[in-house]
Amino acid sequence: MSKEEEPKLKKLVVAADGLSLGISIVVAILLGVGLGLLLKNLLGYPWLLWLGVFWGVAAAILNVYKAYERQKKSLDELANDPRYRHQKYDDSDD
Repeated sequence: MSKEEEPKLKKLVVAADGLSLGISIVVAILLGVGLGLLLKNLLGYPWLLWLGVFWGVAAAILNVYKAYERQKKSLDELANDPRYRHQKYDDSDD
């Protein structure tokens, strides 16, 4: 794999990661609502639907938190990279 192809693939991976967060939020909420509906129909308690909605929203929030932690870890690694560190220049040598 050449170095010219690497940035194109990297952009694609970053875009897919951002897209997967949005999809995972929707899927988590839909699974929670589906589970709530299933429990409501099986057991007959209407509040079980709201319990499923709560589980779905909680799972979506957890997905966002995990994505935030991944992004924060990535940015912390960049901050520790010597190429991006702020260097003080001493003008007294001139």
